[in-house]
Amino acid sequence: MTKSFNCGEPVGRRAILKAGIGLGIQLSLGQESPGQEEGASQRPKEGDLLVRVGDSTVTPLTPADIPVRGKQTMAWPMDPTDKTVRNGSRLNRVLLLRLDPEKLSPETKSRAADGVVAYTAICTHTGCEVTEWVADEQLLVCPCHESRFEPKDAARVVDGPAPRMLPALPLKLTNGTLVVAKPFTGPVAFEVQ
Repeated sequence: MTKSFNCGEPVGRRAILKAGIGLGIQLSLGQESPGQEEGASQRPKEGDLLVRVGDSTVTPLTPADIPVRGKQTMAWPMDPTDKTVRNGSRLNRVLLLRLDPEKLSPETKSRAADGVVAYTAICTHTGCEVTEWVADEQLLVCPCHESRFEPKDAARVVDGPAPRMLPALPLKLTNGTLVVAKPFTGPVAFEVQ
């Protein structure tokens, strides 16, 4: 014997509709929504400060905190108002380098602050982190597949399988502190293998 559900009654339809709406709301709460977007996962915004990855004091960085012609410093953007560190997505990780401003291409120089340049730390090839620095060549290197990027010239690809340059994060100085001037110059994305 098969039992049937009678949807012909208005109350039955209403109950199904309410249940469907309730399920939809529950499912949407598990995903990013505009309200949740305003937090740690939100992309860097104009006016954000930069703080060193792993710094529990969340002290905003200055050019003096970035070694001249040294290995990159990894940072997160931070909302200056509520001090939310935007570390909820690894796509927000930023690498900072301090280079000789006179050796920067015009495009790169326009995005730099006192010689400090900022790029996504995520390689455009397969999404590994760009953690290597070849000091004698002054190149950024992704250790996964050896893509090399020229930070003095918009992080263009000089070798390896990366399909495009690293998106830059334009900077400015405000009261001696490094501040995000504009969002990333391109999407922080990588090839899916």
